[in-house]
Amino acid sequence: MAVYTQLSAETLAELVAHYDVGELVSAKGIAEGVSNSNWLLETAWRAGGRRFILTMYERRIAVADLPFFLGLLDHLSAAGLPVPHTIHDSAGAAWREVQGKAVALIEFLPGISVDRPTPGQAGAVGAVLARLHMAARDFGRTRANDLGPDTSARVLADCGGAALAAIDPSLPTMADEAARVAGAWPGGLPQSVIHSDLFPDNVLILGDRVSGLIDFYFACQDAMAYDLAVTHAAWSFADEGRSYRAEIGAAMVAGYESVRPLEPAERAALPLLAEAACLRFVSSRAQDWIETPADALVTRKDPMDFVRRFEAYRAGGGEMFA
Repeated sequence: MAVYTQLSAETLAELVAHYDVGELVSAKGIAEGVSNSNWLLETAWRAGGRRFILTMYERRIAVADLPFFLGLLDHLSAAGLPVPHTIHDSAGAAWREVQGKAVALIEFLPGISVDRPTPGQAGAVGAVLARLHMAARDFGRTRANDLGPDTSARVLADCGGAALAAIDPSLPTMADEAARVAGAWPGGLPQSVIHSDLFPDNVLILGDRVSGLIDFYFACQDAMAYDLAVTHAAWSFADEGRSYRAEIGAAMVAGYESVRPLEPAERAALPLLAEAACLRFVSSRAQDWIETPADALVTRKDPMDFVRRFEAYRAGGGEMFA
């Protein structure tokens, strides 16, 4: 989440008036993330108030994909997953247009994003991820993964060695690693619609209970084990990728398998899938680092964090998932 586009209080109030959610009371930009502009909105509603997330789609997201993304939220919410549903406007539309850009109003869910998860929390995340995969199988819409290993290799090559080296001298070598992983990509693994971006800041937790899964704007059809690998890589490290927390990784896989046991081919593929997950974020973070405007209200993320995670999976192999 981030704020690339500034919207006046008058514009926001006019937008909210198209929804049956009460009158706008306050709006606060959310600075985290790199792809969309987001605000936390509060409205006056009867005797109390309500909160919502307003998202303006800025980068990497095509308007043509919004029926998939927003429909997925509603499908998973209806299936009992802790996923925010879309607020439709008075005409029944799931999104509107403001200043030439699509915007959507989403339910606000309670909870906090943890910085240092416990094994109990990691196990709960693994279990809810498996539930998500099972529930999404009958969603009825599909979307290809446009951020797969081939894309990582292409993005790193397009960034160029000099620009990558300006971030860190070791970063250009990741272009060759991405090409290697893309060439070794396994086929035939069981698929569903996956989240593909389930970082700790996209999970809301109360105690050891997952109260919310958010930011589904990279969701796509792909291998379920790849989604587990993405989540494992996102949650199982500390100190900017320098320390692997084996108890967190083990708890996450155990939680996942308590709902949906992995097939032997999935388990065998996990180390390579985790390498691919790391390279995806190395490439996207490097690209964002190079391209993010200096005056954008957004915190750039260091690609070297995921270079270190990649190197851990490259060295550790299957032991990381034992």
